[in-house]
Amino acid sequence: MSNVLVLKSSILGDYSQSNGLIDHLIASWQDKVNSVVERNLATDPLPVLDGEIAGGLRGGDNLTPRQQETLALSDKLIEEIKTSDTLVIAAPMYNFSIPTQLKNWFDLIARTGVTFSYTENGPVGLLTDKKVIIVTTRGGMHKDGATDVMVPYLKTILGFVGLTDVEFIYSEALNMGEEFAAKGITDAKSELEKLTA
Repeated sequence: MSNVLVLKSSILGDYSQSNGLIDHLIASWQDKVNSVVERNLATDPLPVLDGEIAGGLRGGDNLTPRQQETLALSDKLIEEIKTSDTLVIAAPMYNFSIPTQLKNWFDLIARTGVTFSYTENGPVGLLTDKKVIIVTTRGGMHKDGATDVMVPYLKTILGFVGLTDVEFIYSEALNMGEEFAAKGITDAKSELEKLTA
């Protein structure tokens, strides 16, 4: 875990439980890592995928200035992954899904021929040999239930680009009263501490 990439996606700023849990984890790693690159996707949002950007991500000649700028940004985001050993991703649940801000990141890093390729045996991810830790916070209780559509999506999109070593840390019931919320945070911190042992 010597080089760590941290992605925060909560829109709640100082009130964000997922940001707080990730800060707790990174603080416990201070003497175990060489570098930490943090990207806050809420305070520094990425462009939303549209037809112009999608066309520009394929590269080529005659790109518009906006396409050139977004392609360079995409290259930078992918380089951040490549130079990292561990990715720590905050994925709070908003309306049963990941935040738009995090989806924008996935849209900019999923590029054919760059982070995945199509073969006669199907797609193959090109970003390999990295650990991914996902801290997911939820107002209710969804783990292992039909309403937890986030986890299958995240496993799929990460695996699609080659990131298959994925561990989830859950903090649930945060909007179900103080007692449940306190337990949700305590349980998550306990699981995080196991990662630092």
